[in-house]
Amino acid sequence: MPFITVKVLEGKTTEQKRQLIERMTQVACETLDVDPSKVFIFIEDLQKDNYGKNGKMFSDLDNK
Repeated sequence: MPFITVKVLEGKTTEQKRQLIERMTQVACETLDVDPSKVFIFIEDLQKDNYGKNGKMFSDLDNK
C-alpha cells in the first residue's frame, strides 16, 4: 500500500494535479505490482512566501 507525497509550489491547476495523480498511480501500480485502489497520492501546495532559494523568497523570484 504505497503512500506518495508530492510537494509543489502553489499555482498548479486542478487538471495538472489530476494528471499527476493518474500518472503517478499508474507508475506505482506497474512498479510495485499493486492495485490502483491501494495507491494514495497526497499533493501539498506550498505557499511561495514560506520558501526561498539563493537568499530570496520564491514569491519574490516570480516577480523578476
